[in-house]
Amino acid sequence: MPQTVSAKFKTRRDAEMAVEHIVQEHGIDRSAVTVGSASDANTAGTEAARADLEDGHLKSDNDGKPALAGKVKVSVQITDQDAEKVRSSFDSFGGAPS
Repeated sequence: MPQTVSAKFKTRRDAEMAVEHIVQEHGIDRSAVTVGSASDANTAGTEAARADLEDGHLKSDNDGKPALAGKVKVSVQITDQDAEKVRSSFDSFGGAPS
């Protein structure tokens, strides 16, 4: 039976690494994976990763506010037999169940 397994990540980089692991190591189809904000705000996470830094400082949006506004959520539509593999990948990259 299909189900959705989701986790929230502090950085965009951690979310991307989890997705890469799920697709490459476990063979889950990339079209079954969605990545987005865990809240209504557009966000790159709650902690800076290398892609969020510019000259060692946090990049900001046009209003001068930090680009970080909340966690990044990854959801995967899977069968029951793949659920533990996906949860393991989430855990490996710091994902918190959502």
